[in-house]
Amino acid sequence: MILLVVDTQKGCFDERLYSFEMVRKNIKQLITVARENNIEVVYVQHDDGPGTDLDKSADNYEIYEEFAPRCGERRFEKNVNSAFHPMTGLTEYLYSKGEKNIIAIGVSTDYCMDATIKSGFEKGFNIFVPSYTNSTYDNPYFDKETAYKYYNEFMWGTRYAKIITVEQAIQLLRSEITTTDL
Repeated sequence: MILLVVDTQKGCFDERLYSFEMVRKNIKQLITVARENNIEVVYVQHDDGPGTDLDKSADNYEIYEEFAPRCGERRFEKNVNSAFHPMTGLTEYLYSKGEKNIIAIGVSTDYCMDATIKSGFEKGFNIFVPSYTNSTYDNPYFDKETAYKYYNEFMWGTRYAKIITVEQAIQLLRSEITTTDL
């Protein structure tokens, strides 16, 4: 089991997100529980290039302070939506460890989280998405609440991931239950 934290960078993790306070609290709690139980926390950061809100050389590129990686925690970089794109090296890293079970959290629900969850599924990983640990913004086609609910309550759980509660994720991280118990 690993905890995969996707794109929780200062440039995209802020109060504009759907259910910001709940998502912030839940992500922080899962990172804490994972660390307390020696579950590896892996971070993925998005680089949109020079002069953007997610410029690798800018402060906005860094992980949101409350979730900041500790020394030794792995970081992978990408400039595409999926954390599992070959450019990141994440897939090979997880294969080399024999790791198949991933709790995925982060932003943005309708961009990088969606691509990561679907790609992870296609690569044979068991993806678990705890409720209210991902979020997004309004877009031209639907508001942020509708976007969140579409992916979390309709799209992912029907094929690509197991949608679980934060409490179930905590139980998984503490090894109180197994993935087959869900």
